[in-house]
Amino acid sequence: MTITDTPTTGTVADAPTPGGRPHRPLPLGSIEPRGWLLDQLRLQADNITGQLEAIWPDVGPDSGWRGGPGENWERGPYYLDGLVPLAHVLHDQRLLDLATPWIEWILGSQREDGFFGPSGNDDWWPRMVALKVLTQHADATGDERVAPFLERYFRHQLAALPERPLTSWGRARGADNALSVWWLYERTGDAWLLELVDLLAAQTIRWDDYLANDLITGPARTFSHRTHGPNVAMGLKTGAVDALRDHDVDGHARRTESSFGNLDRWHGQANGWFSGDEWLGGREATAGIETCQVVEMMFTASVHAQVYGRAVDGDRLENLAYNLLPASSDPEMRGHQYHQQANQVEVSVARREWSFSSDDAGIFGLEPHFGCCTANLHQGWPKFVSHLWLRDDDGLRVVAYAPSEVSTSVGNDAVSITVDTEYPFDETVTIRVSTERTEPFALRVRIPSWASEATLTVGGAAVALDTAVDGYVTLSRDWSSAGDVVLVLPMRARVVRRERQAAAVRLGPLTMVYSPGERWLSHDGAPGIGEWEVHARQSWNWALSDLRDASEWRVTRGVVPDAPWSLRDRKSAAVVLHAPGARATEWRMAGAQADTPPFSPVLDHGPDDDLRLVPYGSARLRVTEFPVIGNWRDVDDVDEPAGR
Repeated sequence: MTITDTPTTGTVADAPTPGGRPHRPLPLGSIEPRGWLLDQLRLQADNITGQLEAIWPDVGPDSGWRGGPGENWERGPYYLDGLVPLAHVLHDQRLLDLATPWIEWILGSQREDGFFGPSGNDDWWPRMVALKVLTQHADATGDERVAPFLERYFRHQLAALPERPLTSWGRARGADNALSVWWLYERTGDAWLLELVDLLAAQTIRWDDYLANDLITGPARTFSHRTHGPNVAMGLKTGAVDALRDHDVDGHARRTESSFGNLDRWHGQANGWFSGDEWLGGREATAGIETCQVVEMMFTASVHAQVYGRAVDGDRLENLAYNLLPASSDPEMRGHQYHQQANQVEVSVARREWSFSSDDAGIFGLEPHFGCCTANLHQGWPKFVSHLWLRDDDGLRVVAYAPSEVSTSVGNDAVSITVDTEYPFDETVTIRVSTERTEPFALRVRIPSWASEATLTVGGAAVALDTAVDGYVTLSRDWSSAGDVVLVLPMRARVVRRERQAAAVRLGPLTMVYSPGERWLSHDGAPGIGEWEVHARQSWNWALSDLRDASEWRVTRGVVPDAPWSLRDRKSAAVVLHAPGARATEWRMAGAQADTPPFSPVLDHGPDDDLRLVPYGSARLRVTEFPVIGNWRDVDDVDEPAGR
């Protein structure tokens, strides 16, 4: 069978289900990127993802997941988990042709007892990723072979898991396996699948119990699956997956929030997320965050949106997509970092105090430190696109705002939605609904938690926002003649307190940082497309001052560049926040990285200046956590949960 690029719409994937996710994903390919988001995905398709098979043998023709003698564990499935959605959201035939032999080999590898995959590896874990690949492929193409394939495999699991239970990585990540079981259950309603859901849950780490009650309270110094950053990011979806079975959505949501709160308390970073430089790394601004952790946390946030249905889930997804995800790669997506830092003032091969990583973990390249991120980074942007909107029983809801187009149906009626915006670089989002359906249906519009001055109109008429439930305003209309939905989200600077009375700054969904300018140095003879260090062009050691008037700081906007998350210079960034600041003259380097910020208030400093802050995701060198000149008692505490 040849993979096609025609999404399945208005079919089984859209039909009422016997149980499962309250807010259902649209079929892969139904949501397409536009504007700057399309530019970003084309960069990925033309560079690291589109070239990976040719430059990295681990996903080349010898891969064990294509029947060859090569790597046969997680790297092939990881790569496909990004390649397949990227191919379908772009409707890119070249990428579809790359995916075809992988899909065909996997479908043809199933044994008589239902097991599948490389014969030299029987680990449950990489097959969990392969299951996600197959369900996405089926959603996009309607391939009728996938459901019976999954049924045979799940019957094998139901019989085999009591004697050969989940261990190691599989035990940490069992919720991903259960999601694929739910995918089949939502289509068949077969009760025996719920037995498998229960069995997988019994063999999976109880993540919310651990994160809420037993979380390590400082940087981890020895390996444990419970302290491995990507495991934590994947494990955070376990409660939401459990809620599909026991229907205690509110209870699991509360426990998930406790987990986020505890992670923020002990490992929270100035960028809004928890550290994980291989293992949980504490709160210092030079702790790292692994690229695998970023993309897996994005997928977890999208699962939370499908189950919990709250605005905060979209807030978190946007925070990751508009800060940590672009920062993890160079602006053209030719290479990536294994770890990124909130205060990252030099990218080089040098010793840093990671919990566990090599000296090259911070450079941009093909395979810094370890190849898991090389294989796994590809899912970030395309899955962000595919989860921008969800289906409710009575209509549609927006999870995250980005320039995009949706082709779907409500009942038997075709519906097209165009989202016209340069958000997050701009404040206005215009949603245009096109349909011949005259019967009303619901459109749920998310109001971000930071957007205290938001306004919403439909066809020019104002809509009250005090009717919002869990951050969503429900608009029920005859959309054939309702007019444009216009959401204006005024972005004003917000200050977040850190250790030593330091400060971080937010602007809408963006974390804003100081960039000292970037001088990129290429490594000769590097593998892949290239390998780069980055060094500062000028001093980085700045402090903020006069925080009392932060909400009045001036914002200037420019043109979004062709490489949307590039930084030509600090004066021509897509968004610049003008903050008062001065040099913190005693703040110096500690080896190859910034020392911890000095205690505030800083007394030894230079003259006042206009400190131009730019988006975190655009600056590969940056200061995110600043010391402060002045008195914190003049500033309201604005401690935000992770990802807000």
